[in-house]
Amino acid sequence: MEDKLVTLAILTYAKAQILKNVLENEGIETYIHNVNQIQPVVSSGVRVRIRESDLPHALKITESSAWLSEEVVGEKYPKIEKAGNKVLIPVDFSNYSLKACEFGFNFAHNIGAEVILLHVYFTPIYATSLPYGDVFNYQLSDEENVKNILQKVHADLNALSDKIKEKVVAGELPNVKYTCVLREGIPEEEVLRYSKEYSLRIIVMGTRGKNQKDIDLIGSVTAEVIERSRVPVLAIPENTPFKQFSEAKRIAFITNFDQRDLIAFDSLINSLKAFKFSVSLIHLADVKDTWSEIKLGGIKEYFQKQYPSLDICYDVVQNDDFLNSLDKYIKNNHIDIISLTSYKRNIFSRLFNPGIARKMIFHSDTPLLVIYGRPS
Repeated sequence: MEDKLVTLAILTYAKAQILKNVLENEGIETYIHNVNQIQPVVSSGVRVRIRESDLPHALKITESSAWLSEEVVGEKYPKIEKAGNKVLIPVDFSNYSLKACEFGFNFAHNIGAEVILLHVYFTPIYATSLPYGDVFNYQLSDEENVKNILQKVHADLNALSDKIKEKVVAGELPNVKYTCVLREGIPEEEVLRYSKEYSLRIIVMGTRGKNQKDIDLIGSVTAEVIERSRVPVLAIPENTPFKQFSEAKRIAFITNFDQRDLIAFDSLINSLKAFKFSVSLIHLADVKDTWSEIKLGGIKEYFQKQYPSLDICYDVVQNDDFLNSLDKYIKNNHIDIISLTSYKRNIFSRLFNPGIARKMIFHSDTPLLVIYGRPS
């Protein structure tokens, strides 16, 4: 019976090489497809493929995800001791990308920051291969095609910049300093790389509305950045009814009674000193029980002592169908923004067991602010 090849992961070339070495040291034959032979070190997406029969063994090896660490891959970035004064807005020239620009520029104006507009483009390299062999037939994009791609990207970015200038002149956007940056590679990888290379205050990204089919959103760049970023990420759905953070009067903070939530909450309040809002502490539970409410009350009392001027309330939202329950709570309590803590998780647990944040951006039209929960 034919043992066909399956794709284990789509990675940058450097990470694919590391994973290939790890798997082959364990006796798993590994192939890398879609390689740009002209510039193989460029961060274009390549496929790591293995025999289907080796998949269970490969998953066990990669579950530790040690090979993904920056030390193993060799991608070392300067250690950031405190947040810088830049707001990063990844753009793809879509309507929901423009919505993110509205939020990002207003946010930067309120905190006295500058804006970085980052667009990541991908130069397609096509490859075909035989099921077993080491011989690959490559059809490389010629120089003219690559040139056309670059011209299109530059034209789109210039058009976006002109549109922003028009909105600034018309008074629709505040006049803040902004810079346009172009990078080639996989969008989520380059956004995360940029956030490690430069000290950022926040990443503001757009998402599609909940009327979009879930299948159109699987693999969303925003979802991937949210789950892996160490910088706060504000995800703005296309249908968000307001245009700036200062219009948000009530923020719901979801807690699982983890100590990292306390650290994340402190980070939330300190990073939003320029804004006035009240906070609803929410815990998702299968049933409403007295113990959960006691713990929420204790957290509220602790936060009230730390932030005496902050208006705080709490509630338990039943978790039997938490997305719909949360939607109902948001509507009934006039919640403008949802905030929660993101914890570092294994790459395969992210793929097969999507986190709350990923599910929510696929579902809700309420902005989502995700803060990384650093270990205590």
